[in-house]
Amino acid sequence: MQKVLEIENLTFYYDKRRVLYDNFNLSLKKGEVITIVGESGSGKSTLFELITKELKPVKGVIKSAKYAQIFQDPYSSFHPTYSILSQIKEVASIDELYKYLDILNLESSLLDKKPHNLSGGQLQRCSILRALLQKPKLILADEPTSALDNVVQLDVMKLLMKFLKDVGILMITHDEDLAVWASDKIVRISDK
Repeated sequence: MQKVLEIENLTFYYDKRRVLYDNFNLSLKKGEVITIVGESGSGKSTLFELITKELKPVKGVIKSAKYAQIFQDPYSSFHPTYSILSQIKEVASIDELYKYLDILNLESSLLDKKPHNLSGGQLQRCSILRALLQKPKLILADEPTSALDNVVQLDVMKLLMKFLKDVGILMITHDEDLAVWASDKIVRISDK
């Protein structure tokens, strides 16, 4: 299977007295889900910032295929005053929009609405839609279900897993049960 993420000998810290990553290695292939688990402040979100090049490693190499992100809070990941569709069009082609709407169980009429007119579950499915339409090989999912109730959490994760033939998923979560259920591999990061 094709590698979509390769992290080799990553070292990173904000302060030398508290090293977040010391020769950290990770390899993710298409079709795999790897979940990063750790306490707040252990460096989970920092890892995503290193992958997306918002931060530079002190040492090491990160090679990533084309990625898209799904954020923890769907309401803060969409601009409140624009329709969902206009925001999706800003970052992605909508060629396969209707195919994905069916799979994600979304009514097309929702796309003309503004974020606050949708439920958390609907909006998070729109986040997944936006990510998939970008045609990524890697999905970075930062606590993708934490803002949702338990029943909706499971539905959203099952939907996301349907796309594994096309992508690899690197997920951050505090939810041990979700990590065990969804992951091929769990990487635990401790707060040093």
